[in-house]
Amino acid sequence: MQQLFDAVLAGVRTPEDIANTPLPQHYRAVTLHREDVGMFADQDSADKDPRKSVHIDEVPVPELGPGEALVAVMAGAINYNTVWSALFEPLPTFDFLTRYGRTSALAARHDLPYHVIGSDLAGVVLRTGDGVTAWHPGDEVVAHCLSVELEAADGHNDTMLDPAQRIWGYETNFGGLAELALVKSNQLMPKAPHLTWEEAASPGLVNSTAYRQLVSGNGAAMKLGDSVLIWGAAGGLGSFATQLVLAAGATPICVVSSPDKARICRAMGAQAIIDRTAEGFRFWSDGHQNYRESKRFGRYVRELTGGDDVDIVFEHPGRETFGTSVLVARRGGSIVTCASTSGFVHEYDNRYLWMSLKRIIGSHFANYREAWEANRLIAKGRIHPTVSVVYPLTETAQGILDVRRNTHQGKVAIRCLAPAEGLGVRDTALRERHLAAINRFRADPATGNDEGGPR
Repeated sequence: MQQLFDAVLAGVRTPEDIANTPLPQHYRAVTLHREDVGMFADQDSADKDPRKSVHIDEVPVPELGPGEALVAVMAGAINYNTVWSALFEPLPTFDFLTRYGRTSALAARHDLPYHVIGSDLAGVVLRTGDGVTAWHPGDEVVAHCLSVELEAADGHNDTMLDPAQRIWGYETNFGGLAELALVKSNQLMPKAPHLTWEEAASPGLVNSTAYRQLVSGNGAAMKLGDSVLIWGAAGGLGSFATQLVLAAGATPICVVSSPDKARICRAMGAQAIIDRTAEGFRFWSDGHQNYRESKRFGRYVRELTGGDDVDIVFEHPGRETFGTSVLVARRGGSIVTCASTSGFVHEYDNRYLWMSLKRIIGSHFANYREAWEANRLIAKGRIHPTVSVVYPLTETAQGILDVRRNTHQGKVAIRCLAPAEGLGVRDTALRERHLAAINRFRADPATGNDEGGPR
């Protein structure tokens, strides 16, 4: 591993240098163990601690198959599917691996007693399998998390509709929270040259997801002048949604949970902000939705929009907010939903939907083209990473807990092979032009400094 580490980090390297460096037999990875699946069986969801289920193991390097790539992972990131994985909710990910393993001899590699998790990475291509022509050893890349076979007709207009569509690192093995990762080569995209490894690793899943939800015709098809209500606007998904809305010439109405998160939304350029904690909104009481509170929330929104209901609701908390989201969308408006981090069973009063001709749009990650377009916006400096804290690989469990408890802002990144923060920048001029925006989620709340800086 040290020889490979030295080759990857070399200031000047050629494809031959990487290709001729021997691969190790094992690598360090963040794993879950099949034998631990029942460890939280008697606990309420809120009491489950992911630090108890997450391991750092030395695992064998997987066999490289046709159309695949082995990547040296410089950095990864935490997503909410990482939280679900570590809690074995809503079901253990080993169920996904077993089903996948039954599909082919090659897929059987994924059905193991351990699961290497993680659905984001930035790194360096080490090897490519048969049939791969677009990528070569030494290429600096990021990976989107759509793993799909494309053998069925269903996926050829929209790869997210392929019946064999899976999320890499969640429904497949060999994910990105590790020193090495195995991906399909069509998951790879160019790393933004002005970003560090940890910055480049962080947008993949959430930026692509927000792009499909809002910008794509497969989602809400947002247009110039639209107003968009964004729940959790300073979080992993919401921070990219806020940026996309602003970049499109639409108006975000940002819902946050603290003054510090409100400050970050203002730093991104948003003006209409609701601190739901400060305003004391409680959409549920005694197990039932409180529509008086939802209507009070709707009045608050209209005060910020000049009297209009919102065109689009960017919905991802799920159970806690969904009934309110349906209520506050304008007549003929859209509620575009994914994730459901507060609960998967949604309730809403259908009169507010059917009688006002609103639409609920289900959205899940992004297809190849949407992921590529979302990544291109990062590379051009139109959309920026939202890293607030970086942990080493050995402290990944703490990063998962941060996201679980919503104590973070933006994204939590993980250093894998990168020995320190700040490495991997190739275009310093572009970086300098956007440095304040790149660092704004690291701004010190105590100073109110919107220019950002390390924390």
